[in-house]
Amino acid sequence: MVRAKSKKVEEMNKTLIRKMELTDLDDVMNVELASFQAPWKREDFEFDLFKNRFSHYLVLEKDERVIAYCGVWIVMESAQITNIAVLPEERGHKYGEKLFEQVMKMTKRFDVEELTLEVRVSNKVAQKMYEKFGLEIVNRRENYYPDQEDAYVMWVKMS
Repeated sequence: MVRAKSKKVEEMNKTLIRKMELTDLDDVMNVELASFQAPWKREDFEFDLFKNRFSHYLVLEKDERVIAYCGVWIVMESAQITNIAVLPEERGHKYGEKLFEQVMKMTKRFDVEELTLEVRVSNKVAQKMYEKFGLEIVNRRENYYPDQEDAYVMWVKMS
């Protein structure tokens, strides 16, 4: 009995990472609004999806619902993570790590030589995750966020 129940839970928690589509924007906005004090507007995502040729987004679906996303701008040999978020109630299950791993693989296909991002100084969980992928703190931006919190700049040379 225990095995059958365990298998059923696994089947219910199927995840898929794929390219973001227009039909994902409602779910992405739910994640965005639940995750950030100064969220991006829907128009910002639409611009990135349709007009910014440097922009690439992946989403993570769980049970056919987008629960996380990550955006990256790739310009020549450099990549900049623009945003990454997981629904608050879905955090702690390594979904952000799975998504970030796929973003790293994607950037390698574009022959990216370096990747950077900004992360809140207080966001130790995210910093530890990025360190798993080789990113290091290389700078600090004072008053970077709208609430005046500083950000660390993290960087990695891709191999």
